[in-house]
Amino acid sequence: MKVLVTGGAGFIGSNVVELLVHRGAKVYVWDDFSKGDFKNLRGIDCEIICGDILDKSIFKKLPQVEAVIHEAAITDTTLKDNRLMMMVNYVGFENILSYCLKKKVKLIYASSAGVYGNGSSPMKENQKLYPLNTYAYSKYLCDMKALKFINKRGVPLIVGLRYFNVYGPKETHKENSASMIYQLFLQMRNNCSPRVFKFGEQKRDFVYIKDVAFATVEALKLNRGGILNIGSGRAGSFNEIISIINKVLGKNLKPEYFDNPFVGVYQNCTEADITLLRKHLGFTPQYSLEKGIEDYITSYLNVKES
Repeated sequence: MKVLVTGGAGFIGSNVVELLVHRGAKVYVWDDFSKGDFKNLRGIDCEIICGDILDKSIFKKLPQVEAVIHEAAITDTTLKDNRLMMMVNYVGFENILSYCLKKKVKLIYASSAGVYGNGSSPMKENQKLYPLNTYAYSKYLCDMKALKFINKRGVPLIVGLRYFNVYGPKETHKENSASMIYQLFLQMRNNCSPRVFKFGEQKRDFVYIKDVAFATVEALKLNRGGILNIGSGRAGSFNEIISIINKVLGKNLKPEYFDNPFVGVYQNCTEADITLLRKHLGFTPQYSLEKGIEDYITSYLNVKES
């Protein structure tokens, strides 16, 4: 199978690329390397297309593929340049969608749990959406656009994946926008008290990248389109993460709490209802929060991932 992965040098994208190649696919990575890291692709047999998804001239030069997995996006929710966020995330998606419709190519694209805002949990795909920031709104618009075409006769497979809070190897280049698990590990590794918003009871559905990559690639096998939550199905608090990292590192560091500067645009809890994930993909995430953090730290972070 020939697959084009946009944003393939990024965190989720590079893990998806690695799994596709492992399964024998011919993979083309389309990335402008403004955020992605070439180190994420070292040793992986793929072809690189260097360019911007806003550059329509590149679409005319793309190789013939059977599917596109669209991961390219700005994921830093604190970015102040709203125009850039909307151009890359929404207009870029429109370009990719138009290409797939024209070429009749399968499209799997990255959405986000951010579209739910502070809606009720566990979050279901059909509940009311209420994005709290520009990033979440850009993903909301992508979903609304996709839903106009999903399951229409004569339209190729279109699947939106609402990723919850993904963590794991190959995220280090994201720096301040990397997962909370990675941020806390860096502090605690150096024997610093982990700093979290008061009082550490905010909850997130943290889902390990190995489960996310597997679900993303498996979505290519679906015979009908739709939007699916990709989460673990369980929310864990920041205090719980600190406890698990302490255990893995053999430490007993106490958290330092401080005021949340993002009140009003901050999700207090995310938790995925994964009923449809199990039903349509036949997949249940394999990594609990404890198992995922332990694997991440012992297999990657404590061996100086680079």
